[in-house]
Amino acid sequence: MIAFLRGNLASVGIAGVVIDVNGIGFSLGMSTRSLSSLPPVGEQVQLWTYLQTSDAGMALYGFSSDEERRFFSKLIAVSGVGPKVALSALSSFSPGDLSMAIAKDDDKRIATIPGIGRKTAQRIILELKGALSNEPNLFTLVAEQAVDGRVEVSAALLGMGFTTAEIELALRDYDGVASDSAEAIRYALKRLGASH
Repeated sequence: MIAFLRGNLASVGIAGVVIDVNGIGFSLGMSTRSLSSLPPVGEQVQLWTYLQTSDAGMALYGFSSDEERRFFSKLIAVSGVGPKVALSALSSFSPGDLSMAIAKDDDKRIATIPGIGRKTAQRIILELKGALSNEPNLFTLVAEQAVDGRVEVSAALLGMGFTTAEIELALRDYDGVASDSAEAIRYALKRLGASH
């Protein structure tokens, strides 16, 4: 298997890129999240890759991180989830946010991904929840993001003049994605405004 490719970014499209590796152009499908992290065309880039072989042929997919690549391979193992849908999922959510939604059985949130209905969302939760606990090294980033998110939100609110006690109270019942700091801050401000 091709683990990664390092070369010059030859071109960027809506759904992927072409990387020039020593005169050979490799075409890779990518999530919009990974596409947005790329350097300008002509610069050197290294992408983690996943090679999929099927009756239709071979396709190569590129990722900005190994976590995203590994999550992609988990997603396409779910019945009814192909590479396009998996990339759509990783375009909509980071691996950490998607892990959080799976851990919380949040099929509504997962069903907002283009190409995924409620039944497929429930299947993703059912089939991947075990993988989350079986691969702690891959998914510890969920817990880390949750902690980092809380620290960031608390720091921002402290900077606005709120006390630690007020912040704790405001965030106590917050059940959104912890790594989405902007959403958490809006929630906290709403609660803090209501209590003043």
